[in-house]
Amino acid sequence: MSETKAIPVLIPLLNPNEPETALAALHVQPGQHVSPGDLLCTLETTKSAADLHAEGAGYIAGLQAAPGESLRSGEVLCYLAPSPDWQPPAPTRAESAVPAAPEGMRITQPALLLAQRHSLNLNSLPSGVLVTEKLVQELLTQQAEPESPLDPAAIIVYGGGGHGKTLIDLLRTLGGEDIRGVVDDGIPRGERILGVPVLGGAKILPFLRKQGVGRAVNAVGGIGNLAIRIKVFQTLKQAGFTCPAVVHPCAWVEPSASLAEGVQVFPHAYVGSAAQVGFGVIVNTGAIVSHDCVIGDYTNLSPGAILAGEVQVGEGALIGMGVTVNLRVRIGRGARIGNGATIKADLPEGGVVRAGTIWPA
Repeated sequence: MSETKAIPVLIPLLNPNEPETALAALHVQPGQHVSPGDLLCTLETTKSAADLHAEGAGYIAGLQAAPGESLRSGEVLCYLAPSPDWQPPAPTRAESAVPAAPEGMRITQPALLLAQRHSLNLNSLPSGVLVTEKLVQELLTQQAEPESPLDPAAIIVYGGGGHGKTLIDLLRTLGGEDIRGVVDDGIPRGERILGVPVLGGAKILPFLRKQGVGRAVNAVGGIGNLAIRIKVFQTLKQAGFTCPAVVHPCAWVEPSASLAEGVQVFPHAYVGSAAQVGFGVIVNTGAIVSHDCVIGDYTNLSPGAILAGEVQVGEGALIGMGVTVNLRVRIGRGARIGNGATIKADLPEGGVVRAGTIWPA
């Protein structure tokens, strides 16, 4: 054992709601040699007690507390040194303390100790589940492994709601797509959506990327709040993912039409000649985009919407179910058109047309 391999003995978190613990008993002395598994001390909180055992062999050095003293989770109790004369680092107990687990995190004592020993960012651990030592070890292994080459068939679905289910079915219908799992911050890890496992929230994306997964479909519809859908695209991009355009086999896209990345075209939809469909646009079931239309990024065309030829739609517009937009009409950025409305003239940016009405009245 070299000097650089001295093992710090850290105070574990016995109770997530109680970061401090009392050193009830000390079973070793400075300079004493211990072997793996030897009892070092007994710790107590108001609700539990636990024995702390040596994880390796070495000499007790830099002992920083006496029985009866209070210690915080993450503080260094002592070191398992390579030789009797090994000297510990200069920092004091307070300076060498490792932050306790974030508030609300459910993590076992061995898992916290392992994460702290390897300087694992605790905020990278999944929320909503009990973090075990096995899970921490899996994450550490993933970090240590070299990045795998991209698997051209691998893909994930970001979002496990209704839109996510529709996209899972679409991908399965296409064939040749290896759906690795669903990523969703609001669904517990391990649940299944149409048989596809939920892998975790956004924090799992870097690990998936290292495993060779580089493609994703955004299953956050964003009808109520478009900013959430845009944020998902940004999160995926930052993690190194691309979002391919996906077209259901029962839809029809003319050869001269162009689809940007992230476009989703659902069953029985039609995209006409020379139409241009922007990034992240949803062309939902039965929607019609006629010839020479230009559709701005993130626009949502709901089921059954009909755009006549040469219609231009600004970024982030929402066009409801069964809407009809007349020839060469311009729809402004961020406009909202209710179900069944008819648009006969240009609609300004941010304009709102109520369901079942005619614009202009």
